[in-house]
Amino acid sequence: MQALVSTAQNAWRIFVSERKPGWKYLTQLFAVCSAVGFLSSLLFFLGIRFSLAHQPLGPLLVSGLIWISLSVALCCFKHLRCFSALFLLSCGLREGRNALITAGTGVVVAGNIQNIFHNLKVLADSITCHLEFEQFELIKYYVEAIKWIYEEAKRSTKLPKDILSLNHEFTPSYSISDDALKQELNDTKQEIQRVANEISFMLTILPYIGQKVLPIVGIFLVSFGTALFIKKFVGPHGVKFKNTYITKEFIAFDELQKQQQRPGLLPLNKKERKDYVTVPSFCLTRKERKHIQYFFLPVIVHLCIWLLFAAVDYLFYWLIISVNKHLQELPQLEIQIKLFQQRNENNFIIGVREFIVKNDPFKISLFKHDCIPQPELYLSTTWIQLGIIIFFLIISGLFSGLLTQFKILVSTSFYPDAEIKRIHYLHAKLLKKRAKLQQKTAKNVFARTVNFWFPILKAREAVRKKERTMVNDNVV
Repeated sequence: MQALVSTAQNAWRIFVSERKPGWKYLTQLFAVCSAVGFLSSLLFFLGIRFSLAHQPLGPLLVSGLIWISLSVALCCFKHLRCFSALFLLSCGLREGRNALITAGTGVVVAGNIQNIFHNLKVLADSITCHLEFEQFELIKYYVEAIKWIYEEAKRSTKLPKDILSLNHEFTPSYSISDDALKQELNDTKQEIQRVANEISFMLTILPYIGQKVLPIVGIFLVSFGTALFIKKFVGPHGVKFKNTYITKEFIAFDELQKQQQRPGLLPLNKKERKDYVTVPSFCLTRKERKHIQYFFLPVIVHLCIWLLFAAVDYLFYWLIISVNKHLQELPQLEIQIKLFQQRNENNFIIGVREFIVKNDPFKISLFKHDCIPQPELYLSTTWIQLGIIIFFLIISGLFSGLLTQFKILVSTSFYPDAEIKRIHYLHAKLLKKRAKLQQKTAKNVFARTVNFWFPILKAREAVRKKERTMVNDNVV
């Protein structure tokens, strides 16, 4: 373990140092730069592989080219080495957070919002299906009843063939003028399909474009933020930029001041430890805690929006499922058609009266089972992806303060002259604050005395003292 730590420290010293003559040093520097370039190209390959391309050959070739060119460039330029190290650290800070939030929003759009509109389309298709399902069974039974009436009437009026022979036919038919209804339903279905296709296209193309553009925009934002960080650190006002960290070099400078009989600062008092912290450390200053709160604020807002869409998706799914259950439990409509016929026959002796009853019950379903909507729900798939994104957001937020400390340490390693200026400025600033605090404390002690609040008493005491002095002089 110690050998690994020692190797890492040596590699870091080589990485942050200026170029030196000699093949041995150049070989070591190129090896370290190749490792950093490989890590950067690997991250680029993973981002491109899962967002821009479906075939791994193209991103693999591009990543290999980036690896070679970046290794050579890192070996030649020290500023680029600093930029690459800060770039990797910045991926876990605000820029990385924004990229993860954008990815989470794309997952919600692709999952919950698309599913909501899909279930709406299913519901609209169900309504049109029920309208197309025409209840013609009842008319069929009406036709059968008319035929039965005709047959019974025909039998009762039947004459002997010797007297009269009648040949007649009775063919009932019906027609329903539903062409306008069918045309209207067809137009409605086409309009629903058109709107559904437009919504589906928008909800598909937006995440697709976001998925294509997100890696490029994310890399650009991280690069811009990293360049701005370096500019602020080495700029004319760099001594004030995030200068709240006590580094090892600051501790050594304070010890040197004490050896030279000059005022020292360490250890810090309780109040100073709230604003200044020794790095690297998990202890956070008040500003860092506020920054973490600001870091999580957009995360919480977007999480609430994601939960809202997920709740709407689930409630809409639950509503359709509940309606389906009640529709399936509805009993069929039972209809009974009863036909009565009274036949009177007069014979020579007595009259015969006959009652004929035809009872023909049948059932009609109020809702066609094929037209009952069947919604879908993909909460588990969506929230597995969102859970991974939220996990990395939480990790990034909790370690954002530590990553900021590492960015400062990396910058001080590459720019030691700027670090010396920052140490002198911070040391003088803290000494000045302590001097002001001591003066304020002395004034507060004086303010608590009686003479401060009652100056008349102080003046009378001075007059009496002067009178006693004059009396003593006269006696002498």
